[in-house]
Amino acid sequence: MGSSAEKSEKRQDALQDAELGNIGAHIDSSSASDLGKEETTQNGEEESIDYKTLTWWQAGVVMVAETVSLGILSLPSVVATLGLAPAIVVMIVLSFFSWYAGMVMGEFKAQYNWVENFGDAVEIMGRSIGCGPLFQEIFGWAQTLFLVFVMGSHILTWTICLNTLTNSAACTIVWGVVGLALFWACNVPRTLRAAGHYSFVSFASVFTAVLITMIDVGIEKPIGSTAFEVSRKVPFTSAFLGVANIAASFSGHSCFFNVLTEMKNPKDWPKALALLQISDTVLYIVASVVIYIFVGPDVPAPALSAAGSHVVRKVIWGIAIPTIVIGGVIYGHVAARYVFVRIFKDSKHLVKKTWLGNISWLGITALVWTIAWIIAQSIPVFNNLLGLMCALFASWFSFGIPGMLWLWMYYGEWFTSPKRILLFSINIGLVLVGFLLCVLGLWSAGEVISQDKGTAPWSCASNAAP
Repeated sequence: MGSSAEKSEKRQDALQDAELGNIGAHIDSSSASDLGKEETTQNGEEESIDYKTLTWWQAGVVMVAETVSLGILSLPSVVATLGLAPAIVVMIVLSFFSWYAGMVMGEFKAQYNWVENFGDAVEIMGRSIGCGPLFQEIFGWAQTLFLVFVMGSHILTWTICLNTLTNSAACTIVWGVVGLALFWACNVPRTLRAAGHYSFVSFASVFTAVLITMIDVGIEKPIGSTAFEVSRKVPFTSAFLGVANIAASFSGHSCFFNVLTEMKNPKDWPKALALLQISDTVLYIVASVVIYIFVGPDVPAPALSAAGSHVVRKVIWGIAIPTIVIGGVIYGHVAARYVFVRIFKDSKHLVKKTWLGNISWLGITALVWTIAWIIAQSIPVFNNLLGLMCALFASWFSFGIPGMLWLWMYYGEWFTSPKRILLFSINIGLVLVGFLLCVLGLWSAGEVISQDKGTAPWSCASNAAP
């Protein structure tokens, strides 16, 4: 453990390294963009791309769109599994950890402003033990794989939606291909500029769909008549998979560094994060509790299929289409951007609209969406896919690694004041939450997936609720 002076010196060295070694790279996209604008004025060629486009409220709405879009759909069935009281407690606790992890990421980004993803962040920590480049590769590509898994869950939800709307008129695999083409087409723009506006549509979409579902189940009580249970005794694997699903519903952190990079004023990050956390926590608790109370223990996942009338279900799923698509497109953008940046780092193609850059972007987005489609066909049960994603990736990107970032930033200063001691305890808690979600979540998800015989992978059979 080094002294505070040594720690401060290390921070200065890291900052100097970055300023000297990454001047021409994506870490200073705003400067590169300004240079591009000057060149465009002089010769009229190769339009520049301005990545600094999001106000704080647009950033907050983008994060609400990509976080709430699918997370909310699994929670009523999780409440049915865990019982009312345990589920609410777990939601509140994980909401707090999720918010605090986002604050740590904002603090880390403020100190190392070139950081654009978890690969960059962990690379900085790895320098002290000579593993910076290795950590960059491992965690950068792991984050991208996580994003592709989330994209797969959006394609899976799309197939459920289309089967519901069309009475399963076509093979589920065909609907998946249709979704693949649609999501890819929507990922043609190379910035999140438009996302700040159409994310309003996404949030309005999921909010309206869930509201109609709550109203319908309150009137019809469609699926079950069993009284709700305050707590339940369930097998450990089922219970922990439920916890993993709640954690997954708060796991938008994989996009946070990218959103911070595209904010006009990153100092407004706490406001954007507050907008996200208040919105998703209130909506999650209210929607999941109401739907569970009126439907009972047999509430389906995704929860939009809980409505008793098939006509009402179709209306709800139709309204939900924007959030299914827009949320997936945001994740697709971040995943494709990581690959694009790794290929074109230190080149003009990163900040200018060149033919090579445009064609490469189209190819990369097509590739990541194809992989997502394969995942959706291979793990066709919604809650199982979310639980596996949380165990493999969200456990670390949303909880464990942010805790490690704080411990690294304040190495040698953990116990210098009562406030630091408290924050040290919280960040140790983050790391422990990440570790437990990973180890126990993998065990639970693996066992549940192996025992689930209800829906076969790569099947034409409908995955809509009966």
